[in-house]
Amino acid sequence: MGSFRFLHAADLHLDSPLRGLTRHEGLPFAQIRDATRRALDNLVDLAIAEQVAFIVIAGDLYDGSWKDASTGLYMARALGRLLQHDIQIYLLQGNHDAASIITRDLPLPPGVKRFGSRKPETFEIAELSVALHGQSFANRHVDRDMTPNYPSPVPGYFNIGVLHTSLNGYSEHETYAPCTIETLLAKGYDYWALGHVHERAVQGDGPHIVFPGVLQGRHIRETGPKGATLVEVTDGAVSSLRHVPCDVVRWARLSVDCTGLEQESDLQDAISVALRQAVDDHAEERLLVARLELHGATPLHAQLNARPGALRETAQQLAAMIAGQPAIEKLVLNTTPPRQPAAHVSASQNANPNAEDDDIAALVNAALADPELLATLEAELGGFLSTLPLADSPDQEDSLLACARAQDWRALLTPAGDALLARLTSNEHAS
Repeated sequence: MGSFRFLHAADLHLDSPLRGLTRHEGLPFAQIRDATRRALDNLVDLAIAEQVAFIVIAGDLYDGSWKDASTGLYMARALGRLLQHDIQIYLLQGNHDAASIITRDLPLPPGVKRFGSRKPETFEIAELSVALHGQSFANRHVDRDMTPNYPSPVPGYFNIGVLHTSLNGYSEHETYAPCTIETLLAKGYDYWALGHVHERAVQGDGPHIVFPGVLQGRHIRETGPKGATLVEVTDGAVSSLRHVPCDVVRWARLSVDCTGLEQESDLQDAISVALRQAVDDHAEERLLVARLELHGATPLHAQLNARPGALRETAQQLAAMIAGQPAIEKLVLNTTPPRQPAAHVSASQNANPNAEDDDIAALVNAALADPELLATLEAELGGFLSTLPLADSPDQEDSLLACARAQDWRALLTPAGDALLARLTSNEHAS
C-alpha cells in the first residue's frame, strides 16, 4: 500500500436558508447567506493546494431540494475545478439530500462517484490500493443500522467506510442510521469517514472514526472553527489527521460579567472588551457573529430590562467601531438586581435610597418561587402550549414555548418578572 492524502468533508448544506436569523436586525445577511458557497470554494482551494488524491463528502451536500438551479450550478463548478486538477470525488447522500428528497440532480462525469442507495457499494482506486465502501440514504428517515450490510475489507487495500450516521452517544442530533463504535470497528476498515454530527469528533487512534463537522457554521448553535479533515496515509496507515477551517463566518457565544457595574459607560466598556477579545481569539480574519449574554448582579438590571432594544443598538454601534466589525446576533439579559441580606434590610431602609427597589425585587422573586403559582400555570397553560409546534430555528432552545414544553415554568416566568420589576422600579424613580 502506498502513501497519499485525501480530504474528508461532510454537511456542506449548500445554500442553507437563514432560519430564524431574519428576526435579528443589523446582521450582514448577504455575507451570512453566501457563506456556504464561499466555504465550498475554500474546500476546493484546500484540496488543490494540498494536492490530495481524492475527496470524500459524507452526506448533506445540500439542505434539501434546490430552491433554484443556481445551487446545482455552483456545486457543478466546484466539482469541475476538482476534476480539472485530477482530484477524484466520492459523494454520499445523507438525510438532507436523500434520493427521495432531491428533485433535481447533477450529471456525474467519470471522476465523480456517488454511492448507491439500494445497497452498500464499493469503489476501488487500484493505483492507490484504496477501497471506499458506502451507502447513500434512499429516504430521509433511516432508523436502522446500515453497517451490517457493508462489505468486508478488500485485502491489501486501505479501506474507508463512508457513512452518514448519528452514532450512539450523540443524542443532541436526530437519530439517523444509528450504530455503535464497536460495530464500526468490527468491520475491520482502516478509516471511517462519517457525516451528520456537526461538531468535529475523532474516536479512537486507529482505526480512526471521524466526524469532520459542518463545513460552515450556519447559526449560533454551530460555534467555533468549521471545516474539513485532511488525512495523510503513509505506507498504508494513517500518519496524521488535521482539521482545516474552511468557514468564512464564525459564530460565538460571549459571556459579559456585569457584576457590580453601576454606570452605563462601565457596561459599554465591558461589552467592547468582550467583543475585541473574541475577534482576537476566534475570528482569524473572518466575520464574527456573536450572541452577547449579560449576567451578574448589577444596579443597572432594571434599566437594562426596561430598554433592551436600546441596549442592543448600543452593542451594535460598539461592535461597528471594532476592527473586523463583528456582528451582534442577539443580546440575552440574564442579569439580576443586587441583593441585600434580609437581616439588614430594615436597618438600612433609611440610609439606602434603593431600599424600596430591593423590597419590590424580593416580592417579585418570592412570587416566581411560589409553588402554587407554578402549579396554576401548568394547569391553565401547560396542555395548550405543549400542542403548539416549535419553530425550526437556532433560537429554539431559548424560546418561551420550548420552556413551556419542558414545563420549566420558572424560566417562563423570569422574563415576565424582570419586565415587571423594571416597570415598577422605573415608575418609582420617575415619581
